[in-house]
Amino acid sequence: MKQVNAGLLSVGYVEDGPAGGPVVILLHGWPYDIHSFVDVVPALASKGYRVVVPHLRGFGTTTFLSESTIRNGQQSVVAIDIIALMDALNIGKAIVAGFDWGARTADIMAALWPERCRGLVSVSGYLIGSQAAGKAPLPPKAELQWWYQFYFATDRGQDGYAKYRRDFAKLIWQLASPKWAFDDATFERSAAAFDSPDHVQIVIHNYRWRLGLAEGEPKYDEIEKRLAVAPVITVPSITMEGDANGAPHLEASAYAGKFSGKYSHRVVTGGVGHNLPQEAPNEFVQAILDVDAF
Repeated sequence: MKQVNAGLLSVGYVEDGPAGGPVVILLHGWPYDIHSFVDVVPALASKGYRVVVPHLRGFGTTTFLSESTIRNGQQSVVAIDIIALMDALNIGKAIVAGFDWGARTADIMAALWPERCRGLVSVSGYLIGSQAAGKAPLPPKAELQWWYQFYFATDRGQDGYAKYRRDFAKLIWQLASPKWAFDDATFERSAAAFDSPDHVQIVIHNYRWRLGLAEGEPKYDEIEKRLAVAPVITVPSITMEGDANGAPHLEASAYAGKFSGKYSHRVVTGGVGHNLPQEAPNEFVQAILDVDAF
């Protein structure tokens, strides 16, 4: 692990590949960590890419520089963190790729800072949202998939996640990737990232903010207003989905119109679930290579 001060954080990250190569930034989701890309990183580095994989705020060795900073998990701040990381590492432009929280972060970067993005690979597509959208009720079957959001909305849920975070994360892994036969060592390698002292606060705030049950910080209001209108992404993009993704997700037809540049969508077959980069690393790598060639 390396550490660098960037914005509000000391960011923990790994890096591989030639220093002068085109940059790829890989962004993990919840409840996962940088090991989702354990097979992706060397494959890209061998192709001449400089690969940077940071722990998001609240995960691993990424920590806040000040105890007084609000432990904020709203969508815009995570993207701002990665722009600050690029600045700290003197990266002008990068391909951004990720899943879950990481895909949302990459989508936001591509939508609001297209000049910083060479291309985008986003698992589960267009994930930019708003508090207004988060308040809208869904059909009961869809609501059932979001059970943990409602759990996190309660004090019991916050206390339960703090007490049982490993059990909780393993359950999410099993539900989101029902055909992925990961072993205990693979899970524990990632679960160590949830021991961050800020982890529970960031996760709870993220989900409460989405439902409009927690306030964001006023200094990010203008950015959130821009995101609330679901801005179109203009950079070259590939969206991906595993054929066995057990996490809530839309069909590609629901968001294809949000990509106005060169764009394609891929479904990865063979029982691939939500953690696509770790379950199907070759396909994820190929998408990055292909979007770079668009």
